[in-house]
Amino acid sequence: MMTMKAIQRKLRKHNRKQYSLYAFCNFISLMLITAYSAMMFSPTVLSVLPEGGDSRKQMIAIFVLACVGCVVFTIYSAGLFFRKKSKEIGIMMALGASKQRLAPGVISETAIVSGLSALAGTVCGMPFAWLIWQAFRLLVVDSAEMKLTFDFSCLLLSVLFMALVIGAAIILGIRYLNRTNIMDVVHEEHKNEPVRQVGRKCGILGIVILLIGAVVGYSASGIYKQLFQAYAPEWLNVLYAPVLLGLYMILLHTVVNGWRQRRSHYKGIISRSMMKFQGRQTVNNMLVVTVLIAGACFGAFYLPMMGTGQILETNSRPYDYAFFYPQGNHFAERENIEAMAEKRELAIKDYEKAAYIALGMDGQEEVEDEGQKFHIEYTEFLSEGRFFSESDFSRVTGKKAEVPRGQYMTVGDSEGNALYARKDTGLLTNMTTKKQIAVEYGGVVPYGILYIGSDRTYYVLDDRDYAAISKGLAGEWKEGAAFFNIKGEDDYSFARELYHGFIDSMDEEEPTNSVYDRVYKYSRNQKGEVYWGDTDEMTRLSFDNPDSTEFRQYWAYMPKIRIMDQNDYMKTFAVFLMMFLFIAIICMLSALVICYTRCMTIAINNRYVFDDLKRLGASPKFLGRELRSQAGKVFTVPAIVGMSMMYLLYIMIMYANDGGFSKSEIAGLGVCLGVEVLFGLIVFAVYRITCAKMRHQLGIAKG
Repeated sequence: MMTMKAIQRKLRKHNRKQYSLYAFCNFISLMLITAYSAMMFSPTVLSVLPEGGDSRKQMIAIFVLACVGCVVFTIYSAGLFFRKKSKEIGIMMALGASKQRLAPGVISETAIVSGLSALAGTVCGMPFAWLIWQAFRLLVVDSAEMKLTFDFSCLLLSVLFMALVIGAAIILGIRYLNRTNIMDVVHEEHKNEPVRQVGRKCGILGIVILLIGAVVGYSASGIYKQLFQAYAPEWLNVLYAPVLLGLYMILLHTVVNGWRQRRSHYKGIISRSMMKFQGRQTVNNMLVVTVLIAGACFGAFYLPMMGTGQILETNSRPYDYAFFYPQGNHFAERENIEAMAEKRELAIKDYEKAAYIALGMDGQEEVEDEGQKFHIEYTEFLSEGRFFSESDFSRVTGKKAEVPRGQYMTVGDSEGNALYARKDTGLLTNMTTKKQIAVEYGGVVPYGILYIGSDRTYYVLDDRDYAAISKGLAGEWKEGAAFFNIKGEDDYSFARELYHGFIDSMDEEEPTNSVYDRVYKYSRNQKGEVYWGDTDEMTRLSFDNPDSTEFRQYWAYMPKIRIMDQNDYMKTFAVFLMMFLFIAIICMLSALVICYTRCMTIAINNRYVFDDLKRLGASPKFLGRELRSQAGKVFTVPAIVGMSMMYLLYIMIMYANDGGFSKSEIAGLGVCLGVEVLFGLIVFAVYRITCAKMRHQLGIAKG
């Protein structure tokens, strides 16, 4: 005679696939969350992503997104597990076991399965992150900065997530135990969660709402700032909520109606009906997957958008070498460069050099008040600008810069874009004599090699204005630039020799950070305040590591050397690129695992339907088509919607930056489209594998 414990063991053995599936879901979720948090808290990553910068905020935002996705996924998998386990519980109750007798076993069993799988995922998270990182170093690029270190405080997030997983599982177990109707408990696994019929316009309306939400959410902070003269609060991001509503409506329309006009009402009726009967679960899963795939695209797009612009800018430079230096530094003199080149049997050509000066620029400044409020204040010494004379600029660049007297022009990139230029300046100040001249903005003169970015902008003045304002200017405010090409093929080792020789020629003990503004420092000191750059450790650089990302990005006199920039780009930005690639991998893996789990659930839940169809004479070919129809929607719809949504968002961001598209942005968007094609192939490959697994699960032969 079998005991109750023996019956329980037999029932567990029969449901071992459900136990395995639930443990697998917990394991994957905890492994991915631990791996992401390990990277997010890694000193290797944090040393490259500036505190308070957009890249770090985006990394955290996608982590929150991944956490929400994994929370929904684990709770869903726990619910699915107990729907299947309810039959086991119901049979034991029917045999006379009371709820009080079953409760300790169910709770302990749930805690053990949840806890062990979650613990295993947590333990494997850091090795998983380390393996991906080392594969990147081995296959793509390696540098001294790529040595990965972990901060084990990141495990606190994993512990909290583990507690959430175990707690949710126990609560669900108690909930199922509290059912009073035994037959309801036994047949719980056969219950469906259908969605109500929606109109044919639901999908189109969802697309409209999604686009409105994206535009309103993106522009809300700018509008808020203009209306209230305050920085937008974090809660304003709630205006992105229509994006999720629109997305839900699109997926709901896909499940209930589909997007094709059907000639026959009965064509595909079986797969459509099965999808509708479990529609609520399916739509919720598809929503999470769509958001995760969008996050994967966001991370992956960083690489081509950064890299394409860098490649195009580097290749389009009119000079192989451009050096910028303080007055008194003679390293880049022609005689010295030629002597160094001769030792390597190289020759230089097109050598040009020019002097420029640093002046004070006035303008309107946003001054923070209490809270998020700010007010606009005129500041006479607002920022430091570097000015070429009109004749020197034209001689060096070969571009005729016609600057009227009383005006100044900013140097933009090769396409005439100058996002960071000061356009509100009315006074230029000689910082030695404090002599001033009145000026107004005169437009942009394109010359990419002098377009450094936000921290170091170059301008052009009329020769007479330049002569007048530079009289009496001390040497510390005077600088120079030298440009030249190499005859024939350049030599990387020669470029490295010049780079390190230039660094050694610097008299200053501490390299100047490009964000350090001497004019604004003067302004703060005049008011009795301490300039932030004199207190912030982030402005400190060191000559000890001239190949680090931080040094190459922020040294004020960093030269532009074509062959070095081409060869060292991946090394310079390796940590930054790897982090966003890692984000893409984690989000895509999460999405694919959820899709796979959902499809296997569809197969398990609808086994009796497929068994009935077999008895009615349905061919393997027909059954396979019905399976592919089910799995196809789960995989393809979130992939298409998520990738399209992120691609359109990038287009909107690129256009909003300057009201148009540059060549580098167009090229970058083209590469991003290629990335989406690659993602599509990966999704399709996993879809094919999943279909094969579903066939095997249901015992359907190939046909």
